[in-house]
Amino acid sequence: MATNRFPGTCKTCGQQVSAEAGELRKEQGSWAVYHAECLPAAGPGWHTGLLGSYDCETTGRDPLEARLVSASFVTSDGHRHDFLVDPGVEIPLETTAVHGITTEYAREHGSAPTAALERIAELLAAHLSAGQPLVVFNAPYDLTLLEVELERHGLRSLVERVGRIAPVVDPLVIDKAVDRFRKGKRNLESQCAHYGVHIEGAHDAAVDAIAAMEVAKALAERYPEVGQATPDDLHRRQEEWKEASERDFAAYRQRRGEEYVPEPGWPVRQRSVPHQAGPVHEALSEARPEPEAAVPDVPGALF
Repeated sequence: MATNRFPGTCKTCGQQVSAEAGELRKEQGSWAVYHAECLPAAGPGWHTGLLGSYDCETTGRDPLEARLVSASFVTSDGHRHDFLVDPGVEIPLETTAVHGITTEYAREHGSAPTAALERIAELLAAHLSAGQPLVVFNAPYDLTLLEVELERHGLRSLVERVGRIAPVVDPLVIDKAVDRFRKGKRNLESQCAHYGVHIEGAHDAAVDAIAAMEVAKALAERYPEVGQATPDDLHRRQEEWKEASERDFAAYRQRRGEEYVPEPGWPVRQRSVPHQAGPVHEALSEARPEPEAAVPDVPGALF
């Protein structure tokens, strides 16, 4: 389902729907147009069960080099675990300007990285091992950084603890796949505005984790093909969507005469490809532009 590019007749009320004023939904192989208020209610799905959400703030844009500064793991039943970490290095002023945590504050109030990282890994591993979806906005940044930090401090990685980091729900990947025609930014604050999720105090790990979880729920409620998929099937589809998005963006950059190698791997980036200059973490940069030529005339089937 996506925003309708052309006018049509609402399947529910029979009234005219202006172009880009309604919702386009694929139903049994054909497309139907609805007013937003006329959308059929979605059935129960993964988003109605227990969800976890993870977010972190760091010292920089490159997940292979940056250090953890703060993190939060929250669950949809109200549990919350917050972490403030002394990264052991200077926190650059440009990142302090984003999340507000200074080197001095982290040194005075933060815990040792090893203790915090071990606890974070324990929490995420327990959640994933139970088969419960883990929401991570722009997962290849947060989860890659976590894996590198665990390794850096001599701790077992998340993949060593659970075997496969799944099921993960990444609203950034899903939103780009289900509504590719939409113009504008795709960062967390922009998605909150688009899906009607209240966010105040963005770039705080707990605030962002909660907001990402609410955006994931909103996506599942708006798009039945997302909300009614099994967590494992949705995870698999996101792997495919992310790979396709990277290919499209590489082609877009090449048409502009710019060098770009697709970054493989979702929800954790493969480390064989070096970090490239440009936006990585949505909290530190704006979402990259969508290559217009790569967008099909009609959205294809998602499942």
